[in-house]
Amino acid sequence: MEKFLSVTLDLSKGFGMTLKIFALTLLFALPLGLIISFGSMSKIRPLRWLTRTFVWIIRGTPLMLQLIIIYYGPGLLYNLDVLERFTAVMIAFVINYSCYFSEIFRGGIESVPKGQYEAGQVLGMTKPQIFFKVILLQVIKKIVPPMSNEIITLVKDTSLARIISVYEVIWQAQNYIKLEGLIWPLFYTGAFYLAFSGILTLIFNKLESKMSYFRS
Repeated sequence: MEKFLSVTLDLSKGFGMTLKIFALTLLFALPLGLIISFGSMSKIRPLRWLTRTFVWIIRGTPLMLQLIIIYYGPGLLYNLDVLERFTAVMIAFVINYSCYFSEIFRGGIESVPKGQYEAGQVLGMTKPQIFFKVILLQVIKKIVPPMSNEIITLVKDTSLARIISVYEVIWQAQNYIKLEGLIWPLFYTGAFYLAFSGILTLIFNKLESKMSYFRS
């Protein structure tokens, strides 16, 4: 029992880092994803092409590879100091997830009928007013299901931080294998992920039901 409590305490500390990565990624990737989606839909062809090419590269390569490149790249390519590990993790995660979120935002925005924009113009509204007062709420309703899937995937992807030795929950469990030959703490980490993913699922289900008044 004492060992179980000790393992739980250590894994809880590691899961604290997991939650930190998760929260900061959402904080920065959601607004950045919206900005990138505007670039993907821009009427300026070079900007649209560059943005979509960048998104294609990020979405088409593994997050693990991006982590390694961002952490080691500056030192190997430009003889600069290696980035602090947590900073490298956050840069990689924010860039990666902002690109995924941008495609979800773009799909949601483009799915709104053009008549909605025209109606706003007839009422004398400016483009920002049309977007934030007419379009955005409809977009949010449409993107909640795919966004919830992506956010739950983020919970699990945080485990990749251990690739560059950021001490998240699985890293803590692996220490028990190396130091004490105990494997059950590694399986125990699954309970942390399942509990957090379950809470998020309930939140998103509640959000979807509350937004059901927007009928497509």
